[in-house]
Amino acid sequence: MKKTFALALLAALCLHTYARFQSPDQDPYLITDYSRLHPVKVSRVVAGKEEEQLRNLVREARDKGLTISIAGQRHSQGGHTYYKDGVVLDMTAFNHVLDFDPVRRTIRVQAGATWGDVQDYINPHGLSVKTMQSQNIFSIGGSLSVNAHGRDIRNGSLIASVESFRLMNAQGETIQVSRTENAALFPLVIGGYGLFGIIVDVTLRLTDDELYRTRTDTMDVYAYHSYFEREVLGNPDVRMHLARISVAPDRFLTDMYAINYVREDSVPLQAHNRLRERESGVLPAKIMFGISRKSDWGKDALWTMQKALFEREKGQLISRNNAMRSESAFMDYQSATDHDLLQEYFIPVDRFAGFIDDFRSVLARERLNLLNITVRYVNRDEEAALSYATDDMFALVCLFNVPLSEEGQAHTKQAIQSVIDRVLAHKGTYYLPYAAYPSAAQFHAAYPGAAAFFRAKEQADPAARFVNYFYEDYGKDARR
Repeated sequence: MKKTFALALLAALCLHTYARFQSPDQDPYLITDYSRLHPVKVSRVVAGKEEEQLRNLVREARDKGLTISIAGQRHSQGGHTYYKDGVVLDMTAFNHVLDFDPVRRTIRVQAGATWGDVQDYINPHGLSVKTMQSQNIFSIGGSLSVNAHGRDIRNGSLIASVESFRLMNAQGETIQVSRTENAALFPLVIGGYGLFGIIVDVTLRLTDDELYRTRTDTMDVYAYHSYFEREVLGNPDVRMHLARISVAPDRFLTDMYAINYVREDSVPLQAHNRLRERESGVLPAKIMFGISRKSDWGKDALWTMQKALFEREKGQLISRNNAMRSESAFMDYQSATDHDLLQEYFIPVDRFAGFIDDFRSVLARERLNLLNITVRYVNRDEEAALSYATDDMFALVCLFNVPLSEEGQAHTKQAIQSVIDRVLAHKGTYYLPYAAYPSAAQFHAAYPGAAAFFRAKEQADPAARFVNYFYEDYGKDARR
């Protein structure tokens, strides 16, 4: 057990050092991702700089029998960005805006750029992105690789707002991929976790920046479905939405509050569209998060504080770009014995309350330490090969505090699998960027198209040049 703690802590320190002091290439290197669950030695970390360098790296990997894993901001938690004894390609320096057309409302940007970079560029032109995560710190290429979603309720998952991208394949060729060029690759690469090659740059479709007035409402979990369909989806002026469910012991998975972003046309956008640099209320919320990890009292106090903060924001004016610009960093907790990890479950809208009842029972039985649940909405996506939105879904983003010991991880894995059983029973799915607790059988039940996905991977990359631990964990059965 002590060895497990020490290894996890060493990996975390190595990762922290790498983040602060990036040198061009590093060899050899003990590396992990945000989960800190599976540190391994890689051959080296290569900082992507220019396209010809990337091509040479792919050719070197082919000639020397090396593997390549692709990393952006490295917030995935299931080993998606590295592999033992392989090369890690860090794309964060590959981050320039290449073309911008405000008339067509498109922007072409290198894959290592963040959503914050894009927002900074397009905000003066009165434009905004359609879909992104609820924070703007992630890379564009990484977001494509996980087919991200966020607070917007009208534009679906990220694949819907991608016009095209350029991909460097396993042969070192750069090809244009869109719905008309190399079209078979389009739904495989978006949501494909870096297994088909290096996303070099991306052309995104943009939308207008807008001014919103916030509206907050409270309800219980049994009223949320009808409330959402009537007050949110039924109101075309509601553009964005999120909700939270109480994890406070005396209101456990019963109380909810929601915040809606309602279009406001009576006030000029220009008076409110200066990009914010910081969110309010971050420091006290982080302090209360710390207390809530260890005590029921802390969970009660955090819920009371969260509701008060959202109530304070009722009726405030905010631009679309600022509403999508959250930079709060709750997930920077460091401990040698435990860690905060995300899991995310997608439940059909009409099955929400029933799932919550089952979820509550599993959590109580398994004694999982649930810190937070945020609820979002994502439209049905029939395009991505590994689509998580097999229906119009509520996405339940769950933050758990989990032990890092071998015994604790074994229990966490078994408990999460119990949750996944209930997700599947309610015809739901789960998100793939997180720790690989679900079994292979659960993965294939949630993603029935996975076998075809991995066969396409074999055809595109027969030597398995692009690999990671997601491929290791779930691709083997499909390749037999």
